[in-house]
Amino acid sequence: MTKTLRVGVIGASAKRGWARISHIPAIQQLPGLKLGAVVTQDQPSADEAAKAFGAAKGYGDAKLLFADPEIDIVTVAVNVPAHNDLVLGALAAGKHVYCEYPLGRDLAEAQTLAEAARRAGVHVAVGLQLRASPAARRARELVASGAIGRVLNARVVSTTMAFGPQTEAALAFSEAAENGVTLATIQGAHTLDLVIAVLGPFSDLSALASTQFPQVRVESKNGIVTQVRTIPDHLAVQGRLDGGVPVSIVVVGGRPANESVFDFTITGETGVLVLEGGAPRGVQSGLLRLLLNGKEQPLDTFAVPEPETASHVAGIYAALRDDILNGTYTAPDFNHAVRMTRLIEDALTASSTGTRQAAANWPDQ
Repeated sequence: MTKTLRVGVIGASAKRGWARISHIPAIQQLPGLKLGAVVTQDQPSADEAAKAFGAAKGYGDAKLLFADPEIDIVTVAVNVPAHNDLVLGALAAGKHVYCEYPLGRDLAEAQTLAEAARRAGVHVAVGLQLRASPAARRARELVASGAIGRVLNARVVSTTMAFGPQTEAALAFSEAAENGVTLATIQGAHTLDLVIAVLGPFSDLSALASTQFPQVRVESKNGIVTQVRTIPDHLAVQGRLDGGVPVSIVVVGGRPANESVFDFTITGETGVLVLEGGAPRGVQSGLLRLLLNGKEQPLDTFAVPEPETASHVAGIYAALRDDILNGTYTAPDFNHAVRMTRLIEDALTASSTGTRQAAANWPDQ
């Protein structure tokens, strides 16, 4: 590896947030990457973050990051409503981009960003990091090699403590579907994308989106306010993969932190493969174990074993790094994000209309 790529992270608070426990340690520990700058909402907090993370620069305005000639990759790790303007700004400056998923608030916004990336001619990656998990990659290999024979069926239970009966004021924006941050678009998308990564694309599906907690308590410095929940916090999907394999998926919000579980069981004619894990933030933020016929399988690991919240994110960074240096396209990109956004919107349409939805440019493996 002859070149070190400098990364600027937008949303790198020194005190809280996903970037602090995932993106920052991934960048710091992966060879070939260097944390070149951090961006927060104002200059004092940017200076604080730069000092805390050992970044060369701290910016209180993302435009300064876009104009920095030393930055190769811009990471957008802020709330989804802010993705559009920040990604467009980074692409216009000719930067490579890693954006958290969901890419946009809806399909139209995701399509706009994918087209902008195509025109910019840069490398981009989207944060559907479960497909970079060593367990997921090994599971795919085992299925393809016939280790469990012909796949007969698969079932998934995927839980998170989010979207429960209580939330923080800072996260209250996720109670509005138009902001693009829901159980379906976050936990649902990560879960379905993992199924696709391991077993291949869906041919059709039906779904049932439900609300388990119709009243949600929002905590703020002024006390607790109760509001009506208008988004689903439970999603059940039944689908068929290409080739006819039936899959049952249940995505559950509002589980206690110590009861956050994930189980993905694949039954074949000659064996059973299980991916298991679970984390309070959801399966995408924790490690996965892989068992073949009850026996845990050894896995290749990335260069970031700790904290576990950084491990899968590191896999996406490694793919993006290699793509930039080698001219390849292996990381899940904005086109993949568009297809996943379409799949989730079709699943919600299936729920609201009671119809079965057929594949229409959904993600492939």
